[in-house]
Amino acid sequence: MEVRRRVGMVFQKPNPFPKSIYENVAWGARINGFKGNMDEHVESCLRKAALWEEVKDRLKENGLSLSGGQQQRLCIARALAPAPDVLLMDEPCSALDPMATGLVENSMRELRESGQTIIVVTHNKEQAARVGDYMVFVNNFGKDEEGKTYPTLPRIVEYGLAKEMVLRPKMRETEDFLEGRFG
Repeated sequence: MEVRRRVGMVFQKPNPFPKSIYENVAWGARINGFKGNMDEHVESCLRKAALWEEVKDRLKENGLSLSGGQQQRLCIARALAPAPDVLLMDEPCSALDPMATGLVENSMRELRESGQTIIVVTHNKEQAARVGDYMVFVNNFGKDEEGKTYPTLPRIVEYGLAKEMVLRPKMRETEDFLEGRFG
């Protein structure tokens, strides 16, 4: 099976299709050969994305009519529809207000608890500690003799349990990043 069929992707900026809420979710399942009850599947995906209660009476409305936080959760539902093995999320809350961020993070935790593998890229250390099991710090900056930073090839600096890394990083470079001393 192709990798793109096994991986769902949620981008930093919500990007719903200019289709109905229902069709935004059903599309991915349909093109991947879903054979079950589509109404139930769409509802299930919207529930997993913590959006069902807000849109259940508006499924025929355009997905672009939703708020930014709702659009992001719609994109999560759409990414879940083909039942991917892994869900990649690139800064999924960076453009959201605190309330919408909380809803997306709750959805992420529930998905993780249900067995969904999620990989999140974030610059928000608090979010990483709240929603992540593990954390990897990848750095693409170095320091010259004068302490000035310069771009380098990305490299893994440290990895471990998310809460442990945020509270007690082992590497000075990780600590400098987490404390805002560079990056």
